Amino acid sequence: MKEYLQKYVTLRKHNFRVAVKKAKRSKMCYAFLAPYAILFTLFYILPVCSSIFFSFTYYNILESPRFIGIQNYINLILADDIFLTGVKNTFMIAVITGPLGYIMSFLFAWLINELPRWIRTIAVVVFYAPSIAGNVFVIFSILFRGDAYGQVNALLIDMGLIDAPVLWLTNPAYMLPICMVVILWMSLGMGFLSFVAGLQGVDRSQYEAGCIDGVKNRWQELWFITLPNMKPMLMFGAVMAITQSFGVCDVTMALCGYPSTDYAARTVVTHLFDYGFSRFEMGYASAIATMLFLVMILCNKAIQSLLRRVGT
Repeated sequence: MKEYLQKYVTLRKHNFRVAVKKAKRSKMCYAFLAPYAILFTLFYILPVCSSIFFSFTYYNILESPRFIGIQNYINLILADDIFLTGVKNTFMIAVITGPLGYIMSFLFAWLINELPRWIRTIAVVVFYAPSIAGNVFVIFSILFRGDAYGQVNALLIDMGLIDAPVLWLTNPAYMLPICMVVILWMSLGMGFLSFVAGLQGVDRSQYEAGCIDGVKNRWQELWFITLPNMKPMLMFGAVMAITQSFGVCDVTMALCGYPSTDYAARTVVTHLFDYGFSRFEMGYASAIATMLFLVMILCNKAIQSLLRRVGT
C-alpha cells in the first residue's frame, strides 16, 4: 500500500512539473487569454457563486445577509404554490417549444441549404428576423386583442365561429398556448444560424464517398454524413434551445401582463423577477435562480449525452 501511495505521489509530482513547463512555454498564449478569462470570471463565475451563497441567506438589500441555511429552498418547494405553478408552466413550455423549435430550426436550415445562394440569403434573413425584431409582442398583442378590433376575433366573428370576442390574453385557458406560439415564432435564433453555417461547412466530397459506399437516399445522407459533421453545431443549438425555453419571461409578461390572470402564464424566471426586482428579496430570488441553474445544467448534460450517439 505504501509503495502504491509513493508511486502515486511521484506520478502526481511529475505531472505537475510537466504542466508547469508547458505553461511556461505557452505564457504568451495565457497572456492573450487573460483579458477574456478575467472578464468571464468577474461577470459570470463570481455572480453565479455569489448567487449560490445568497440563496442560503435572508437578504433584502437594506440589511446585511443573514444565514438561514436551506430555509429558502424549503419555502420554495413546500410553501410557495405560485412557484410550483411557475415550474409547471416552465416545464410545459420547455417540453413543447424546446424540442419543437430545435427540430424546426434544423429542418428549415436543411431545406434552405438546398436553395440557390441568393435565395438562401434572403430566406435566412426572413426566418431569422423574428428572433431579433423588437415589435413581435406588439404584433401578437394586436392579433389577439380581447375586443372585436383584434384581428383573430374579427376573423372568427366574420366566419361565424364565435358570437362575442374572446379574451385571449386574459383568459387562463388561452394564455399559455398563445405564448407558446409566439415563443416558437421567435425560436429561429442563434441555433438556426449555427445550423445554416454547419450545413455549409460539410465537405461535399463526403457525399460522393457515401454514394460509393452504399448511401441510397437523402435520409441516409442526413444520418450518416450530415449530422456527424454537425455535432458541434447541434450541441450549440441544443444549449441555446434549452436556455431560451427555460428562460422565458419577457414574452409572458408583455402579452399576458405582470402578474398574469390566476398566474396562468407565470414562469420560474417571472417568479425570480418578482422577488428580485419587485420585492427585493434577493436571498429568495437567488434560491430560485440556483434551482433553475441546476435544472438547466442537468438538461444540457442529458441532451449532450443523447447527441453524442448521433451517427454512431
